[in-house]
Amino acid sequence: MSGTNLEKMSRKELLEMREKVEKALIDAEKRERKEALKAAEKAAAEFGFSLSELAKDNPTSGKIAKAKYRNPADPKQTWSGRGRKPQWLHDALKSGADISDLEI
Repeated sequence: MSGTNLEKMSRKELLEMREKVEKALIDAEKRERKEALKAAEKAAAEFGFSLSELAKDNPTSGKIAKAKYRNPADPKQTWSGRGRKPQWLHDALKSGADISDLEI
């Protein structure tokens, strides 16, 4: 795909390419999550633990705040309203959006 000239492609071809790229990104994320989980399990095992044992000892385990705001440009990006505001939220507010427009 590195030799692809995007300027010469039709809108339809670009949309088809975008769909393929989005699917490839989802597949890559799934693959990398599996690899990360394997690596984490291996690291925990080296210390004689399982991941579930370590998660039980984590005081924040299971206490993730529910998302209250969503990025309309990328629905995967959310914010609970706690901690630092993410950059996408700063950008949206700067461009004139009201925070209530971003509520889930």
